[in-house]
Amino acid sequence: MAVEVPKPEPPPTAEIPKLPGKLAPDSVAVALPGEERVLRAAERALSGETRGLRALVPFLGPAFVAAVAYVDPGNFATNIAGGAQYGYMLLWVVLTANLMAMLIQSMSAKLGIATGLNLAEVCREKFPRPLTIGLWIQAEVIAMATDLAEFIGAAIGIHLLFPDVPLFVAGVITAFAAFGILAIQSRGFRGFEAVITALVGVIVAAFAFEVFLARPSASGVLTGLITPRFAGTESVLLGAGILGATVMPHVIYLHSALTQRRVVGATEEQQRKIFSFERWDVIIAMSIAGLINISMLTIAAAAFYGQNIGPIASLEDAFTSLGARLGHGADIFFGLGLLASGLSSSSVGTLSGQVVMQGFIRRKIPLFLRRAITMAPALVVIAIGLDPSRSLVLSQVVLSFGIPFALIPLLLFCRDRGLMGTLVNHRVTTLIATAVIAVIVSLNIFLLTLLITGQ
Repeated sequence: MAVEVPKPEPPPTAEIPKLPGKLAPDSVAVALPGEERVLRAAERALSGETRGLRALVPFLGPAFVAAVAYVDPGNFATNIAGGAQYGYMLLWVVLTANLMAMLIQSMSAKLGIATGLNLAEVCREKFPRPLTIGLWIQAEVIAMATDLAEFIGAAIGIHLLFPDVPLFVAGVITAFAAFGILAIQSRGFRGFEAVITALVGVIVAAFAFEVFLARPSASGVLTGLITPRFAGTESVLLGAGILGATVMPHVIYLHSALTQRRVVGATEEQQRKIFSFERWDVIIAMSIAGLINISMLTIAAAAFYGQNIGPIASLEDAFTSLGARLGHGADIFFGLGLLASGLSSSSVGTLSGQVVMQGFIRRKIPLFLRRAITMAPALVVIAIGLDPSRSLVLSQVVLSFGIPFALIPLLLFCRDRGLMGTLVNHRVTTLIATAVIAVIVSLNIFLLTLLITGQ
């Protein structure tokens, strides 16, 4: 068995030494201390020396990083609006969206494991160069739009928690915090995953406390989760917004990159074992993300629905109203969750941009330079006084354009036996994935059409 550490841009065709039953010598030489321990633990899991949870632990991490995209500030806005306007009714939409996300992120992880390449690199190898360049350009635009929303979300979180701090200053503080998180990534993947997981933990704790304060109706939650229904055109549109914005294109590229050389199996049997562990990683991480989103909508339903407090039109409105309705620092916990969401998802978005550039055109710029470039639009938006919540929503619209360009190639590649080997999609998986991708793409086209036509 062989396990390897990611190395800077190895050529796709390079042969990497593998020694059965131990780490490759070059892997040991470049491994950081924490990474080497993880790789040794993964080696024992694949050989059968460890079982159960101990075997799973070294494979946990990539999906937790990817799951951050599903609890970014954009999700805060849609979930709060859904609960405030329609109570528990749209919970089934959130649940459905999360199940779709599990399938898609599993496919992305599987592509990296099977090919040793990420989605952008496979596109470069399989598609004509003009198409590859076009895909790279749109992916860069999408990455910047995503970063805009997440950066602004973190800045709003700081401003809400510390009202005396101007929004622009909050943006600068966010920039320094993001640089700090990325500095941890330079020391190895495990430390970065730990920081991101800790930030997700802050979000979980914040919303768990608010659920306790809100005391939602258990029967209402259960009915909302298992009963698909709408109440008029507006609820259909809001449900479509929740479902249509389920998948973030940048995190599909990133997830395949996180698994492509993290732990590498020497045989197809070992690749299958690695994927079985990574599938559990996806299930656990995406379940946590799903519970957070369900909690957001549930809290809004319990606190705001039917209370005649007017529309919750922005994150600032949600912050103020939660404090007034629930008390006990509910607004502070909401702000902490928003801040943790913005910081973690912004850092993940920066890494995604690096993966996109390196994968599509074999170019790489320093990570901190990329962070500086992608945060610039957000600082400009704040500095010139544009409505940050409105800018956040518009960035999500831009993001919608990139969804087909990530999902359709992913589906095509995962059904290609010559590319995927024994990890190729089963026919049923391909059919389900086709239906899921068709629904997501159609909803995004529908929403964009409504926006363009002004309906």
